Amino acid sequence: MNLSFISSLMDQYFGRMLSLMNNKELPARIRFLLQDMVELRDNNWVPRKAFIDNGPKTINQIRQEAVKDLGVFIPATMAQGMRMDFFLEGPFMPNRMKMETLGGLADMFGQMPGGGIGTGPGVIQDRFSPTLGRHRSNPLFNVNGHNGHNTAPQPQSPFEIGANKSFIKSNQNHQSQQQQVQSNKDMPPRFSKKGQLNLEEISLRPAQSFLLNKNQVPKLQPQIPTMIPPSAQPPRTNTPPLGQSPQLGLKSNPPHIHEKPHKTSKKPPPAREELLKMTETVVTEYLNSKNIDDAVNGVREMKAPKHFLPEMLSKIIVVSLDRSDEDKEHASTLIHTLRTEGLVTGDNFMQAFLNVLDQCPKIEVDVPLVKSYLAQFAALALISELVSVSELAHPLENGTHFPLFLLCLQQTAKLTDKEWLTDLFQQSKVNMQKMLPEIDQNKDRMLEILEGKGLSFLFPLLKLEKDLLLQIKADPSPQAIYKWIKDNISPKLHTDKGFVNILMTSFLQYISGELCCVEEEEGSGGEEQAVGPSKEQLDQEKQLLLAFKPVMQKFLHDQPQLQVSALYALQVHCHASHFPRGMLLRYYVHFYDMEIIEEEAFLAWKEDITQEFPGKGKALFQVFFWLGWLLSLMIFMAFL
Repeated sequence: MNLSFISSLMDQYFGRMLSLMNNKELPARIRFLLQDMVELRDNNWVPRKAFIDNGPKTINQIRQEAVKDLGVFIPATMAQGMRMDFFLEGPFMPNRMKMETLGGLADMFGQMPGGGIGTGPGVIQDRFSPTLGRHRSNPLFNVNGHNGHNTAPQPQSPFEIGANKSFIKSNQNHQSQQQQVQSNKDMPPRFSKKGQLNLEEISLRPAQSFLLNKNQVPKLQPQIPTMIPPSAQPPRTNTPPLGQSPQLGLKSNPPHIHEKPHKTSKKPPPAREELLKMTETVVTEYLNSKNIDDAVNGVREMKAPKHFLPEMLSKIIVVSLDRSDEDKEHASTLIHTLRTEGLVTGDNFMQAFLNVLDQCPKIEVDVPLVKSYLAQFAALALISELVSVSELAHPLENGTHFPLFLLCLQQTAKLTDKEWLTDLFQQSKVNMQKMLPEIDQNKDRMLEILEGKGLSFLFPLLKLEKDLLLQIKADPSPQAIYKWIKDNISPKLHTDKGFVNILMTSFLQYISGELCCVEEEEGSGGEEQAVGPSKEQLDQEKQLLLAFKPVMQKFLHDQPQLQVSALYALQVHCHASHFPRGMLLRYYVHFYDMEIIEEEAFLAWKEDITQEFPGKGKALFQVFFWLGWLLSLMIFMAFL
């Protein structure tokens, strides 16, 4: 792979691998494999050390590694019988003592007889060496100087005999202990255990070291010199010195056991019937005395469980239904105050409101206008922000308890400003059509119902759609249209997408009516009409667009988002007319040539993926090539 005639290709290949290795988007596993291959080539195809097998090592290699770890070098000849004159020729050692192989770790690291294996804590002493424990060839463990065979003792000088007597005497006890250990090793385990345990010597009493009193002085307590003057000595306390752990032991006096007082059994909460009776009493006294503090304290003292709170609020509403409007307002004030004090929540009120609605068939026998009264409670809850419009509307969708939701809005409009209610309703994003019965869920029927309830002000654009088209038919001049819009439509709506949609729809409907271009539906609803407009109709269409151009530019100039809304209005108009041949493309060309809609708005409409307006797919199909030409033109103009 390193041949000269392919080196350029290999460099290019590994350069590509290097660039991919630095790409953070690839998984770490792939980048590591690429890095390993690149480094393998840089190292002349020598694999990493981790992939080399560790074979057997010689004793010299093991000693060298031990030197690296311990930092001490001992020649190998010391473990092979070399005589250490410095240690063995003293006046207290026999001059004929020979080095023998100790075996085990001592042979590996060249350890000296008489010393432990290793240094520091945890050193392995000679008495644990298996070589010195079993074989008696060592003169230190042989009193007669022989190894147990029938060999004659070697002659010794008087000096050596005198020096050995004290040494042998001091080692007699140790030798007897070693023989006892050796005899135990030769015995089977079951006999050695019996020999170690005697029933008379077994004691279940704790060791004496555990029976320490508090006043006992620890053994390791540092001694204070007695010659120091009393003024220089530290005070004598029972507290152990700093850094010394306190002595552990059994206390002479057991701690006093504090008896816990008996828990008083909690009083069970009152029953449901009792709570309902207490609630009725509190509400009745409050409506008579109008003392809201006493009513709140009475509800607090009831200590009603959480699952009972909706039923308690339902009782408050039901008790006040057959009273005056003033009492109903006071009952609503009580509910709002309970919410302010943290005793109830908005969810509790909605559950109570729905519970009373379920009881309406029974309550209507005594209170025929129960829904109107409930609408008043809901209106006061909206005004006090106890619940929101969306929370109130959710359980009443699809005409549930119709027309209760409209009655709630009616009562709110009576108690507050209409503009405030309009803003509140628009912020809630509630679909008014879904609040009607399924048979009435269309714009025309909805507008008719809202006008009957006096709520058409909530949807000013719906009424505008009919009125604007009538005004254009009455006087199609641009000056009259603009003056009517300025006088009848709030300036805040001039930049609203819905207003622009209605404005463009009204213009398109008027032009189509003038041209008589809309024909009866033929075949399937999506088929295009076979016959297009005549040349005179096309000229008239262009002239009408030029007449409405000032009004369109007034509300669409420098407003790309509003221009996109105008294009969607054109899309819906063509979809409703089953896309007459060439209509959408003609209007796109007219809007572009008349500078009513800018290039950015066309491309924004193309890229938008909203599903709110129907017919987007077929509209894109009809103007696809024209949009491509527009995009290429914009790119060409950008390079000029």
